[in-house]
Amino acid sequence: MAHKKKLPQDPVTVTIESLSHDGRGVAHVDGKVVFIDEALPAETVDFIYTDSRKDYAEGKLAALHTRSEHRVEPACPHFGICGGCSFQHVDDAEQIHFKEDLLQEQFRRIGKVDIPQIWEALKGPHWGYRRKARMGVKWVAKKNRVLVGFRERRNPFLAEIDSCKVMHPLVGENLIALAEMIAGLSIKDRIPQIEVAIGDNECILAFRVLEPPTDADKQRMREFGHRYGVSVCLQPKGPDTIAPLDGEPEVIPSYELAEQGVRFNFRPAMFTQVNYDINQKMVTRALEALELTKDDRVLDLFCGLGNFTLPLATKAGHVVGVEGDLPLVKHARENARLNNLENVEFHVADLSKDVKDLPWCKQKFSKVLLDPSRAGASEVLHNFKHWQPERIVYVSCNPSTLARDAGILVNELGYKLVKAGVMDMFPQTAHVESIALFVK
Repeated sequence: MAHKKKLPQDPVTVTIESLSHDGRGVAHVDGKVVFIDEALPAETVDFIYTDSRKDYAEGKLAALHTRSEHRVEPACPHFGICGGCSFQHVDDAEQIHFKEDLLQEQFRRIGKVDIPQIWEALKGPHWGYRRKARMGVKWVAKKNRVLVGFRERRNPFLAEIDSCKVMHPLVGENLIALAEMIAGLSIKDRIPQIEVAIGDNECILAFRVLEPPTDADKQRMREFGHRYGVSVCLQPKGPDTIAPLDGEPEVIPSYELAEQGVRFNFRPAMFTQVNYDINQKMVTRALEALELTKDDRVLDLFCGLGNFTLPLATKAGHVVGVEGDLPLVKHARENARLNNLENVEFHVADLSKDVKDLPWCKQKFSKVLLDPSRAGASEVLHNFKHWQPERIVYVSCNPSTLARDAGILVNELGYKLVKAGVMDMFPQTAHVESIALFVK
């Protein structure tokens, strides 16, 4: 068995050349690339090796010799330990510039497409914005305490944190109280996670329980919920088993897109955008870019619970939403009824497979909106030859797959990229949410 080569222990001095796609500083030592956490371009730093592979190495910042003008003091005392944020040491404006530069670089390198016009970045609150999260829970007997939060940076262990500045304050500022409540339960070591779902006026904490809580446990949880204004639910098995504590009313979280006058109900474990302020601006931008009229038939691919579909239906003649998750589609249909929208229909289909023989796919559409997962939408793009939409808005959570798909749309299907830009859905992180407009 080969022994792993021991890492150098002494600090190494380098000058940072650029940032990687995940926001780490990039340098070279003896011809090998090194990715260094919390280091910024043009800084001269000392770093300590944390890993070394054949093609690259990783390190952590040990000392600063020169300081970037864009460096700021992180607002959170847990920055650097907790893996939830990676960008708190970068000023807000530079975070946006980094994401715009990354988007342009990915389009050029992967898609072989230049972005002719950069959309002004959509910006919102930098702190307290996060309304959805799956937080880990761990009873640590040696420390006689419960940890609640996110994993350590590049480590499987839960970080020891007492607050989270990017989470909505209702949860982010009450982590100690939440951990202390759990520590007093008989099943404190049988709760691996909490699903957090915060609507406009509701906060749900769904506790994954590996064995049933006692009556005393339930009472303790109930009192916590009443004290902090949250609805405590239990999840004994899959997401569809989430239910309120005995005798407590079922609280249905919801959010409204005020500019379009539509409201959405959702279940705690369902996918919704984490940042409501940016979500509203994103939907408005998408609708404006599509230039909708009552003559339009619009296709919304990867539609989820209808976050774009229902606003589209307020402007277009008819909208078809397609999504691979049946519970989400059922909820989308309920939300259409809730908003009295009758010019919209939803279908279940796995968009990573061939869908050309499905009835909805045989129709024609004048406009298309796509909002796929990180894997992108390459499998469904060949259907655009049949649909022949004149305008396409592509919303993406992964600039590399957006760039790949932009290359297909432009270089193979004859579309013109008009503009693209970033949306600051996840401030203080290197996550890039983006949007692009294509026309025929």
